[in-house]
Amino acid sequence: MTEFSYQLYSSRNFPPLSETLKMLGSLGYTQVEGYGGLFADLDAVDELKADLAGNGLSMPTGHFGLDMVQNQPDRVLDIAGALGIEAVFVPAVPAEERKKDAAGWRALGEQLAAAAEPYRKAGLIFGWHNHAFEFVETETGEMPLDLIMAGDPKLALEFDVAWAVKGGQDPIAWIERYSKRIAAAHIKDIAPEGECADEDGWADVGHGVMDWIGIMAALRDTTARWFVMEHDNPNDHARFARRSIETARTL
Repeated sequence: MTEFSYQLYSSRNFPPLSETLKMLGSLGYTQVEGYGGLFADLDAVDELKADLAGNGLSMPTGHFGLDMVQNQPDRVLDIAGALGIEAVFVPAVPAEERKKDAAGWRALGEQLAAAAEPYRKAGLIFGWHNHAFEFVETETGEMPLDLIMAGDPKLALEFDVAWAVKGGQDPIAWIERYSKRIAAAHIKDIAPEGECADEDGWADVGHGVMDWIGIMAALRDTTARWFVMEHDNPNDHARFARRSIETARTL
């Protein structure tokens, strides 16, 4: 049976984190994914480690900003070691850097390749997490995601399925394209047109427009090891967590 993880960013507006972890453990989640804001200081990391263990949770994957992975590799490795993180994913670049020409996107891939070295030497997976801006064609007709991935042939991909759809793409085609490089996937749903406006148009998994039976079948035919529930702006994180894992258990 596939284990489903939970991106803790989904619950950032519903503190305290200790209660979120308790809620997730009670729902049957066994994994969570961390994000930059949780790694502000090492004392907080120690507390997080204890809270994870106390609720039967592990954190095999984490999001770390590009600046941090480039300039503070020892700190990232300390955090990863403390929490048992096996895969480090860079989640994005700042909004002002999301418009580049083809050479700029390829250079980002090369930048990631250089940043990856200490993590690979430590035996960790290092990868990129997409949004929708990687699906805006460049002046050459190439897609930014292809150019980023070409810049570092060893770069893993955490494929955010719903952002690909927001970018006007067929997610299954991209899943098949990078089947041997997808290490993780974000399992996220899109609300029907005009619904869930107060949640930025996102939906609980299985309560939107995504074809999860087809998408999960495609993802299971890749090298993906982690399947991470995410909602960028739920108005009720407990409802999102509960309904999403109920759907996941049917897939």
